[in-house]
Amino acid sequence: MTALSQLTAREALEELALGRISSMELTRACIQQIDRLEPGVHAFITRTSEQALSQALAADTLRAAARQSGQPVPPLLGLPLVVKDILALSGVRCTCGSRILEHFVPPYTATSVQRLLDAGVVVLGKTNTDEYAMGSSTENSAYGRSFNPWDMSRVPGGSSGGSAAAVAARMAPVALGTDTGGSVRQPAAYCGVTGIKPTYGRVSRYGLVAYGSSLDSVGAFGRTAEDTALLFSVMAGHDPLDATSMDVPVPAIQLNGDASLKGLRVGVPREYFIPGMQPEVENGVKQAVKQLAALGASVREVHLPHTEYALPVYYLIAPAEASANLARYDGIRFGERKDAEVMWDVFYRTRGAGFGPEVKRRIMLGTYALSAGYYDAYYGQAQKVRTLIKRDFETAFQSVDVIATPVAPTTAFRAGEHSNDPLAMYLEDVFTLPTNLAGVPGLAFPVGFDKAGLPIGMQLMGPHFREDVLFRTAHAYQQVTDWHKRVPALAQ
Repeated sequence: MTALSQLTAREALEELALGRISSMELTRACIQQIDRLEPGVHAFITRTSEQALSQALAADTLRAAARQSGQPVPPLLGLPLVVKDILALSGVRCTCGSRILEHFVPPYTATSVQRLLDAGVVVLGKTNTDEYAMGSSTENSAYGRSFNPWDMSRVPGGSSGGSAAAVAARMAPVALGTDTGGSVRQPAAYCGVTGIKPTYGRVSRYGLVAYGSSLDSVGAFGRTAEDTALLFSVMAGHDPLDATSMDVPVPAIQLNGDASLKGLRVGVPREYFIPGMQPEVENGVKQAVKQLAALGASVREVHLPHTEYALPVYYLIAPAEASANLARYDGIRFGERKDAEVMWDVFYRTRGAGFGPEVKRRIMLGTYALSAGYYDAYYGQAQKVRTLIKRDFETAFQSVDVIATPVAPTTAFRAGEHSNDPLAMYLEDVFTLPTNLAGVPGLAFPVGFDKAGLPIGMQLMGPHFREDVLFRTAHAYQQVTDWHKRVPALAQ
């Protein structure tokens, strides 16, 4: 049998159902893989190994009882999972990659995590993240950067780099992340795994520590589209605890061995193939589109004319929302407190010592954009252009079912390469930001490797609430290719 840590989520669940392995064996195999590769990869901020073993034992006991009684079991019973350290898990600290929340232990659990726990998952720990999910490389974490399992001199992407690295390194078959401007899809591309950013409002944000409230989405990682769909299907659905949660039915996602895409209309926007792109990335994505055509899809060019404005629009709206959301961390209501004799000095000392440089930069940008005299010129205007970006997608989806693009202009860059150039770092998300601004779903998955042996990712975007089409398309592609099956040398 394949080493247990190498099993995909689907394979692991099948082996568990047949009684060939136990959740204890599978969980121990993942823990051993983590022991072997941490802290080298540094995918984790907090590990919960003892709790995971207790959950695994309970899963095995429940499965044994169900065999005796003939009763069904939860769909993900006994499956190991890791959770980005920006989602609340009751009794386990939630740092958001920040010193200001170093000792915060939430008394509640995020809805997305709770639904997975109810489905039987085993939680191995909380993964590293850029502070408050603000970053594209997981270098902004107050607890040290994470490393890309394919090349330890490279970043794993961000802000969900710890989760993506954990799945790529076979520390866990699946993981949770969040995506405000590309923070699931870009790490998925850099680490050679599959990642979904659902439609805004499809998965509850309750228990997700807010960065940009109109942009944040809870997403998932797996090694295949099928694995990722397993998590999505459990998490998705209306939640009365989240005012932005949409009460829209979640269609059953049926993925089988059929690789036919006959009747699927694929759009390719010229605006996403820009000067300065790494040629291997452009070629890899175009070859993947040809493969979709070979499976029966029709391919046509589409236009998203306001794409060029997505970067400035995002970096006005997201920091403005961050400025408002992070105002609560003042040492009085939330966060580690730095005492002083004067109240204002408590605020200044607490926020000055607790927040890292990138978070401070975005708070200042957002506060400026919201300030009197500048609100209409900056934030207000950005919201108007955001509407135009959303309309671009609505128009395009009248003629196509999915839109195929690169995830990032390059493969994973070297650690420290953009540390002194914030704009260069922001440009890494130039192809993922429009999806968040429009609220549509996006799926990233591997479609090749460059000459340095680094994964190349492709992004599929779909109409609102049509994640099923994205999963079906990527699954068909993965039936006839093996990019997603490749394993980093250190993880073997």
